[in-house]
Amino acid sequence: MLIVTHDGSFHSDDVFAVATLLLTLDTAPVLVNIIRTREEALIAKADFTADVGSVYDSEKNRFDHHQTGGAGKRGNGIPYASFGLVWQKFGEKVSGSDAVSKIVDQNLVASIDASDSGVDIYKKIFAGVEPYTIDNYFHNIRPTWQEGTDRLDELFLEAVAIARKVLEREIAHAKAEMSAEVLAREAYEKASDKRLIIFDAFYPHEKVLAEFPEPLFTVSPRLDGSWNVRAIRSDVSLFKNRKDLPESWAGKRDSELSAITGVPDAIFCHNGRFMAVARTKDGVIKLAKLAIASKLQ
Repeated sequence: MLIVTHDGSFHSDDVFAVATLLLTLDTAPVLVNIIRTREEALIAKADFTADVGSVYDSEKNRFDHHQTGGAGKRGNGIPYASFGLVWQKFGEKVSGSDAVSKIVDQNLVASIDASDSGVDIYKKIFAGVEPYTIDNYFHNIRPTWQEGTDRLDELFLEAVAIARKVLEREIAHAKAEMSAEVLAREAYEKASDKRLIIFDAFYPHEKVLAEFPEPLFTVSPRLDGSWNVRAIRSDVSLFKNRKDLPESWAGKRDSELSAITGVPDAIFCHNGRFMAVARTKDGVIKLAKLAIASKLQ
């Protein structure tokens, strides 16, 4: 099988598009050749094209978005770049289900498509400070202006290998997220006081609980055997708690925190007032109930 993408500098879009195609072909007993070119004759011979050729035709495995009018947009307005077009066709096959494919699109694919299409998806808050994104990472795999371009194709293949690993881990986490969602909803439904959701094992639950209006805190075990209480955020992408832990707890440890709270096995409260730790489940539940009963500060 021949995959063709463009030559010259590479970006997250073409790197992930090719990585997805390779994952798609993993189950087929075929040899795969990747050529980076803009020569029309080679493009015409390709079994798959990505980010080159000025044609989007899913049936013919042509996945470019540079043609006049682009290649369509998601319902939220983010245009499809080549990665998104490839994922739209093969994401379900690669990830094992439509639901997992959609999670990966939301968590990874859409942001890369937005960046490649010149669409801003975040606002700068601090002058001169920006998120370090996966686009930055793959940009820096490319040679610097002092290093020349002799190794561009070699570095592209290195980037594709990394992108494959990223995709595999995103798929694994998306599958785990779906399993955790079921358990988190069950815990919410069973909770007698829905302001406090208690988990006897840790698994991701933040996104699910953010959908419900009542939860303020969760209790769950930590890897070291201690327990923590954590504040719920209505938007998990923002550091704004529905209710902070009491101000007097912030940054306090051990005996000092125990004296303030009356909980003998209290260990620590984060300065950000989103998390506190106790040695036992009973102790951390006491901290959580104190936090619920405390006045807003």
